[in-house]
Amino acid sequence: MRKLIVGAQVSIDGVMQAPGGPTEDPTQGFKFGGWAMPYVDDVFGEEIDRLFSDQFDLLLGRKTYEIFAGYWPYYDEDAPHGDIAKAFKNIKKYVVSASGDVNTDWQGSVLLRDIAAVKELKEEGGPNLVTQGSTELVHALLADDLVDQISLYTVPIVLGGGKRLFADGSAPHSYRVTSSRVSSNGLVVAHYERAGEIRSADTEMDEPSDREIARQARMQREG
Repeated sequence: MRKLIVGAQVSIDGVMQAPGGPTEDPTQGFKFGGWAMPYVDDVFGEEIDRLFSDQFDLLLGRKTYEIFAGYWPYYDEDAPHGDIAKAFKNIKKYVVSASGDVNTDWQGSVLLRDIAAVKELKEEGGPNLVTQGSTELVHALLADDLVDQISLYTVPIVLGGGKRLFADGSAPHSYRVTSSRVSSNGLVVAHYERAGEIRSADTEMDEPSDREIARQARMQREG
């Protein structure tokens, strides 16, 4: 079975929309496109390389696939980060689109129509499946409990709005940090893998005060 790894550049408030540039995704009036680029440094580059260090295929939503297909095939492979362009050229690119209204002429591209097809793909043998961007797809993957690992590149800014990494409905799990780094410019990189069910504990007193009893009763009424 393949591992499914979510890779995401996020702000402190969890926004992942258009980290790469103003034209990437200006939908819903988003005006901060390119917010991650001032924080790209050696640590960022090394940790992106770590994400792609094992054999992998890309798993993308339609919008992110179209961004990548209009950029990486035309990127100079001898330029900085050209190794990413080379890697993307030679791997499979799976694009999930319910409508199927997407041009898949980028070499090695395969159309998947729904999450059920992703589940079947994940159960096959083969390289890891790595996402980039693809907010709606990631929400569906988390809701269907298909995510094995998460790699977060957290930029020290608050954007105040935009498409976010997590939505209500994600399958609850605990995760453990497998590695983490902080760059000199404040970028925090952390790689997580699933670690089982969520554990909980409490700080309740053996004998709650009358005030606490009243508070709990009020919470139940406000439900």
